[in-house]
Amino acid sequence: MSQTQQVEHTDSISSQDPNNEPVKKTKSRRPPNTAFRQQRLKAWQPILTPKTVLPIFFIVGIIFAPIGGLLLYASYQVQEIALDYTNCATDDSSPNTTLPIGSDSPLKDMPSGLYSQTFKKDMKSKPQWAHAKDTYKWPSGKEENANVCILEFNVPEDISGPIYFYYRLNNFYQNHRRYVKSFDVDQLKGDAKTGSQIKSGECDPLDVAPDGRPYYPCGLIANSMFNDTYGNLTALNVADYKSYNLTQKGISWNSEGDLYGETKYKPTDVVPPPNWADQYPEDGYDSTTLPNLHTWEAFQVWMRTAGLPTFSKLAGRNDNDKLKTGTYRLQIYDRFPASKYGGKKEVLISTRTVVGGRNPFLGIAYIVVSGLCILLGTVFTLTHLVKPR
Repeated sequence: MSQTQQVEHTDSISSQDPNNEPVKKTKSRRPPNTAFRQQRLKAWQPILTPKTVLPIFFIVGIIFAPIGGLLLYASYQVQEIALDYTNCATDDSSPNTTLPIGSDSPLKDMPSGLYSQTFKKDMKSKPQWAHAKDTYKWPSGKEENANVCILEFNVPEDISGPIYFYYRLNNFYQNHRRYVKSFDVDQLKGDAKTGSQIKSGECDPLDVAPDGRPYYPCGLIANSMFNDTYGNLTALNVADYKSYNLTQKGISWNSEGDLYGETKYKPTDVVPPPNWADQYPEDGYDSTTLPNLHTWEAFQVWMRTAGLPTFSKLAGRNDNDKLKTGTYRLQIYDRFPASKYGGKKEVLISTRTVVGGRNPFLGIAYIVVSGLCILLGTVFTLTHLVKPR
């Protein structure tokens, strides 16, 4: 036998018996004979009987009831006022006036359906409003003749801080699939992507300007950013201060700043989004107006898209000062066209508790579940007593 034939003969033999006779192994796909592989692990299968099921209903009902009560109590400790100013410049009850507002200026009561309040005490008077025209100067230096909505409201008692100032939009669908995806991650982090690179991304149709330069920041979310401007609250009859100041520092989450970086673009390399054009001169950005997204918290708040068509976003806060009893006036430079898409916009001044803002739904849900469990437990108990199994 040759050497090659010897190797082939050896490979065909899987084992040998004591008499040196070849024995072939038979392949098997059977899993190993273990408890896990053969599904023989120990298991506990509860047998549902009235004695085991009925106590569970009553235990859940007894536990959920106080939890729901505490959540409702915490929710009702939140004090807030909401003012709808969507049609401030067009509503007949909102008179036209001039700035600055004087003591004889014709403010009128807001219609009752346009405001709500949950102070512990009732307001001494209805909120009032009026509208005017004023020249507004953007940080870029560009000026515009803007509509101004003047809101005046009463705070019936001292409210301890922190005080939060929100804007609320209704019927604005930030959760639309195409809208949610419309941004460029690398551009927001600071990378200077070219027009061709942006055009092949998710920012379509607001990716590149007609001259080929990319929009910065590109996409539908950035282009539709809420652009009404709010001032501080002017205190009309409060002894300790003339103005209740609000800051935009700290309105975004601490982790959100890491998602944005200072851009590597030169001002001449990019173009502001179309809806931002009114803020900048015709030639667009310059070295002082190119936005730094890493520190622009209002932009970061807007880019955190909401899951429901009615949402509130934090626009200002005061963590230290009490909002004292008295009358306050707020001037709003009214630009965002909510009425064009059938929506509404409001300002919301609110406090918080350990469970967040005013939202009684969770507490009501716990109480409803508690009531259902106790009701079902009672019905099943009576059924078992009258006609046991």
